[in-house]
Amino acid sequence: MKRRTFDVLTSIVGLGLAVLLVTAGGLMTWAHNFVQDEVHNQLAAQKIYFPPSNDPQLKDPAFATVRQYAGQQLTTGAQAEVYADHYIANHLKAIGGGQTYAQLSAKALANPNDSKLQGQVATMFKGETLRGLLLNAYAFGKMGSIAGIAAIVAFVGAGVLALLGGLGLWHSRRVPAAKELLSGRHGAPEVERIP
Repeated sequence: MKRRTFDVLTSIVGLGLAVLLVTAGGLMTWAHNFVQDEVHNQLAAQKIYFPPSNDPQLKDPAFATVRQYAGQQLTTGAQAEVYADHYIANHLKAIGGGQTYAQLSAKALANPNDSKLQGQVATMFKGETLRGLLLNAYAFGKMGSIAGIAAIVAFVGAGVLALLGGLGLWHSRRVPAAKELLSGRHGAPEVERIP
């Protein structure tokens, strides 16, 4: 195979891959923006606020992670994770005495006349439901962040491939037309003429 042909073919493939990566990067950027906007809008609509920094419960070491967001409105996936796992979960431990909703529910089914237990189960159900919804927002926010990182990687890869493809085309013009790919020779060997 001629070296020039090889350079042109590999350059065209590289440029095609660059176009593919730009397209993928564009789609991932759209996904990142869409997910982040949806997570923000859905959480902001709930009007959930972290307790203010002077709230006495934040002095408890169990709420140490919550302090960083003290007084802020919950609008991001990262905040949703902290609120779910370090604020609601701590309250649910206290309400349920360390037992899960499933454990308390089983006891409540066995004791249908225990109104205190029924109240605990109802509160645990509501708390666990809110916690699960917030953790879903966290998961979607994380996927949006990953899509944003993947978009950057795709754009960088597209730039590298476009540069290499351009250099390959430039190199193909500088290579002698008859040069073979692996022979190291330029065209057919010259035949020595006898005078």
